[in-house]
Amino acid sequence: MTTVYDVPASELIGKVSAKLKDMDGITPPEWSVFVKTGVNRGLPPDDPDWWYVRCASILRRVYIDGPVGVARLRSVYGGKKRRGSKPPRFERGSGAVLRKAIEGLEKVGFIESSKEGRLITAKGQSFLDNASHEVKLSLVEEMPALAKY
Repeated sequence: MTTVYDVPASELIGKVSAKLKDMDGITPPEWSVFVKTGVNRGLPPDDPDWWYVRCASILRRVYIDGPVGVARLRSVYGGKKRRGSKPPRFERGSGAVLRKAIEGLEKVGFIESSKEGRLITAKGQSFLDNASHEVKLSLVEEMPALAKY
């Protein structure tokens, strides 16, 4: 059984974001064209499909980190803010982007809310494991030496 831990994150997120784009429940809000993903960013993302990539990444993080809340995810998606001549410091990511993405993933049924935070559902785990298996098969086709692993 192939899991999220067995494949590279970038390959998995790319595959999952393509699948999420085809689903009905996950749609980017109208303000996603103009919004920055954190105060440490200067401009909005260049990729027009960045919303689906972020949703896929959030789904993977919830799978790996167990029950998580928006505050912890803001720390994961934060970064270093440049402050001119002062030393840079860490700033957290956008909470609104995370909340809306989590709402979409809950609407589809991949994430559920609990007392400790957000958890992955059986449907979400199955979805990610199947995507991981597809990624692993495509990697084996590219590099047959990986078939024994």
